[in-house]
Amino acid sequence: MLVIHATFPIDPDSRDEALELVQDLAEHSRKEDGIVDYRVTTDVENSNVFRFFERYEDEAAFGVHAETDHFAAFEAVLPELLSGEPEVTRFDIESASPVEL
Repeated sequence: MLVIHATFPIDPDSRDEALELVQDLAEHSRKEDGIVDYRVTTDVENSNVFRFFERYEDEAAFGVHAETDHFAAFEAVLPELLSGEPEVTRFDIESASPVEL
């Protein structure tokens, strides 16, 4: 499994536009084959920071996602929405299991 965690600091003046874009991106992405989960949240300490949590079955699914129209539309506008540098971390996971609380 491939996991991506991305953090995007969004310009407060662009937050509404960014929110619409990420909602559309997440909705379309969750329908793709090979995506286990795709979530976008806002940070509880700074609502202008969007966090992406993406889980893919494999590298191929991630590659297909990166070629979709909805990803390209988001990627094209993203630089105009940012207020700082994004951080993206990739995790290659051999196994995962629920944690009992």
